[in-house]
Amino acid sequence: MADFVQLWVYLSSTPLFGLTATLGVYVLAHAFYTRMAQAPWANPVLWSVVVLALGLGLTGTAYPTYFSGAQFIHFLLGPAVVALAWPLWQRRAALRRRGLVFVLAALVGGAAAALSAVGLGWALGLPEEVLRSLAPKSVTAPVAMGVADQIGGIAALAAVFAVVTGLVGALSGKYVFDALGIGTDARGWMARGFALGTAAHGIGAARALQVHPDAGAWAALALGLQAVAASLLIPLLARVF
Repeated sequence: MADFVQLWVYLSSTPLFGLTATLGVYVLAHAFYTRMAQAPWANPVLWSVVVLALGLGLTGTAYPTYFSGAQFIHFLLGPAVVALAWPLWQRRAALRRRGLVFVLAALVGGAAAALSAVGLGWALGLPEEVLRSLAPKSVTAPVAMGVADQIGGIAALAAVFAVVTGLVGALSGKYVFDALGIGTDARGWMARGFALGTAAHGIGAARALQVHPDAGAWAALALGLQAVAASLLIPLLARVF
């Protein structure tokens, strides 16, 4: 026990704390996820967030202290997203054949995601700043924060909405697709992956990659298209309306 206390004191005072805590918790969460046959409710990202948040709260650790170490993992998000281009390159023939369809689907899906969120928030009487923060909720968090800041929203709130949206999509996607009768053949994985990437951005794409490589590839495409479309169109529409 004394050795553990000394280790805790050492790690909690250095950037290694955030890095060690994040990696350790995620490895355990992923092992549990695998043991549960990759059940959606056992999503390792969800449980990692829950455990880390509880741990920081119970130990009184300030978030900047934690992030001083976790930022090393945060840095790897960029290369990880770029690496998603490789599965798409392997499916470039299908991408060429359906390029226009994918673009149209991305525009329709992105519009539905943004308008439904803003419309529901407006019906509930939410403040205008919150509504503007809701608009990019289906875009990956860094882009959502930039878009929200540009249109007069709250960047931090947009990040929370984006993360929650991604988790909800990753947890519920399988059940929704099964209820809609979307199959698991080649076309079915394409539809499931693209829809999950459109609605649940990076977290949804990660879930799709874990389930099937085809689903992951098309989810990555949807993730990229949504980031580009939202960055260009949401600020433009915000100015118009």
